[in-house]
Amino acid sequence: MITIVVGTNRRRSKSKQVAEFYQKLLTNLNTTSQILDLSDLPDDFIRTALYENNGKNETFNNFRQMMHESNKYVFIVPEYNNSYPGALKVFIDGLSYPSELLHKKAALVGISDGMQGGALALSHLNDVFNYLGMNVLAQRVKIPFMKKNFVEGSIQDNLINRLIHEQAELLVNF
Repeated sequence: MITIVVGTNRRRSKSKQVAEFYQKLLTNLNTTSQILDLSDLPDDFIRTALYENNGKNETFNNFRQMMHESNKYVFIVPEYNNSYPGALKVFIDGLSYPSELLHKKAALVGISDGMQGGALALSHLNDVFNYLGMNVLAQRVKIPFMKKNFVEGSIQDNLINRLIHEQAELLVNF
């Protein structure tokens, strides 16, 4: 099972649309996947699911279980202020310790309305995953200029489209 993580808690996000696109790629590769959307996190999970409240928020526990049951992930990561969203960082911090992500595998997809396609966000997130012992696929896909390059649920740029298809195949065989 591959879990596709929508890396923002923003509702109706472009990240969710890209996650749905990626899920279709995996389906076409005969691979089972599920989408974990951070916008479904409980609004109060920082207070009710972390630190001394670890394990006490049943809704958050369901998210943790989804992560536990997967051994591969795709993180769809929008760029917020030259990094990845804080909600994603807090979510990662709320996973089981020692790291729920230890020795698991991931692919990273960055998105932005700017020209770098979330490159800095992916770099920051990759550092965190390396620290936690996760194996991150070297091919990171960046989708810049989202308004132009991702329209009506599909990637318009031929190179980006080829790269994301290659990444999905690499992840399946990773």
